[in-house]
Amino acid sequence: MHDIALKLAFIGAAGIAAQWIAWRTHLPAIVLLLAAGFVAGPLTDFINPVRDFGDVYRPVVSLAVAIILFEGGLTLNFREIRETSMGVRRLIYFAGPLVWATTALAAHYVGGLSWPTAAVLGAILVVTGPTVIMPMLRHAQLASRPASLLRWEAIVNDALGALFAVIAFETYMVTSGHHEAGNLLLSIVFAAVVAVGGGYLLGRFIAYTFTRGHVPEYLKVPVLFAVVISGFALTNVILEEAGLLTVTVMGITLANSRMASLGDLRRFKEAMTVLLVSSLFILLTAALDMDVIRQLGWQAFAFVVMVMFVIRPVIIGLVTIGAGLSWKERLLVGWIAPRGIVAVAVSGLFGAALTANGVADGPVMVAYAFAVVTATILAHAFTLTPLARLLDLRSTARPGVLIVGGSRFTTNLAVRLQDDGVPVLITDREYDRLREARLREIPTWFGEVLSEEAHHRLDVSRFSTVIAATADDAYNTLVCTDFGPEVGRDRVFQIGDGRPRPDSQTMNFTLGGRPLTRDPEQAYFDLRALIDRGYVFTSTTLTDEFTYEQYQESRPDKTILLLWITQGGDLVFRSTTRENNPAPGHKLISFGPPPRDAETRRREHEEWRNGKDGETSDERETRDTVPLEKQPSDPPKPNLP
Repeated sequence: MHDIALKLAFIGAAGIAAQWIAWRTHLPAIVLLLAAGFVAGPLTDFINPVRDFGDVYRPVVSLAVAIILFEGGLTLNFREIRETSMGVRRLIYFAGPLVWATTALAAHYVGGLSWPTAAVLGAILVVTGPTVIMPMLRHAQLASRPASLLRWEAIVNDALGALFAVIAFETYMVTSGHHEAGNLLLSIVFAAVVAVGGGYLLGRFIAYTFTRGHVPEYLKVPVLFAVVISGFALTNVILEEAGLLTVTVMGITLANSRMASLGDLRRFKEAMTVLLVSSLFILLTAALDMDVIRQLGWQAFAFVVMVMFVIRPVIIGLVTIGAGLSWKERLLVGWIAPRGIVAVAVSGLFGAALTANGVADGPVMVAYAFAVVTATILAHAFTLTPLARLLDLRSTARPGVLIVGGSRFTTNLAVRLQDDGVPVLITDREYDRLREARLREIPTWFGEVLSEEAHHRLDVSRFSTVIAATADDAYNTLVCTDFGPEVGRDRVFQIGDGRPRPDSQTMNFTLGGRPLTRDPEQAYFDLRALIDRGYVFTSTTLTDEFTYEQYQESRPDKTILLLWITQGGDLVFRSTTRENNPAPGHKLISFGPPPRDAETRRREHEEWRNGKDGETSDERETRDTVPLEKQPSDPPKPNLP
């Protein structure tokens, strides 16, 4: 028992460690997970899932795959595929069956597998792994249309590939005399109806009960898990692995329903999926038989080459003719098809089933599937970003800044960022507030940034930072709270209203974002008044000769250092770091008086102060402490937003 607990702890710790290392090093997480599983399993025999976990191993793997596919379905909203609906339909209706047939032929004639094994393997390799595609798309910052195609194909074809494998396996069982043909046809038709119809009805049932308040908030996630697992298991009673289609349809149904709690549910499911994917990849890789791996020869290599370089590109190129895609998009989609956790899990299940029913090369199918999975992950994970850059199919050169609230301050900030190569977008609910930004050729979006339309049109994944800079402090807090889980709570910033508040009116510390400047009292009208006084945004690059200390000495008084851009293109905000200072090569963006006019402005201001009749030094000191927007010498312009 202690050994099992230790191995489970190792699987969880190694999986999350691989995900963290991948985040720090920008390496594909799946590559590290495969390496960890291979070391723990075939190389050292520390973990043998079949031996260690016994009969519960395969059911647990099936349930985990079902949860992963359901979470993937939750990300598929029909509004996202308005531009790619024809392409998605062709990838599902035509490309899937063609890949099945041609891969089966290649597995038999090139790979040397028997017909039953080749047919099942061809069906399994229809899938293109959402658990692999999603991280790759985030890292590559792919344009919305090819990204949508790859995402939809990966999630829908995962369920269809498993269903194709069921059909191929059951066909073998009929031809070998294990099952009757009439029962097979009836089971397939009935299971398809139950899977699609049942998934839709379960999704509508969840949406109805949740929106009508029949389930309390603290029970929504447990109820959702119970319904997903139950729907998967009940459909599998009718036809093995058909439950994967049920949970996928259920997820898509919920994704297209109007549920207020859907965002919270999706975030929780995403966290669960990361844990499940990490653990499953290690488990399934550890289950590989070293003797089977040693048997792989030139036939397995030739089969992998056929799958990657011939079958996929040719079929995708053919079925997407006239689908409204450019040749660049067709080329990229034809190349990118990494197989993932579903291919590995389903191959393991059917490999054992084929072996139990007298097919000698059933275990070899698992090794072939792993060879394709490993080759496609390595090849596609490391080539997607360079290929997307070469074909000019990246959404932006690097993650940008989303600024909520149009004003002279935000427009000038956007101009400075854009001139320094940082993509930027300003949004506002009032059309007139975007007038100056449009005149200065800053990208804008008119509408409510918290709306569902904005979620689909803006593609938040293009932005690494959100700045809420409207005159409404409560709205800024709401924007940062909403975007925090998606962008990162340390990457959402806001400006306040500058008014001291009693404890009874202070918002909870869990709400809102970080202050944009080091002075949290620096309010919207303060910043606008500084713009009226002639304050400007400037950028300065530090060098070995011009250090940060020299930069500080050269700046006029009252200069506000907002952020700096590292040599790698990352944005570091001064308000988030207390100890670290910018280094040579970093570009500093500050807000203050023009450096070349600082001395002149100081002298003129002093002369003006000395020239006030009857004003003592104490009176001048008292006047200088009055907030900027209340000083009679600097009234806000009436035509400003």
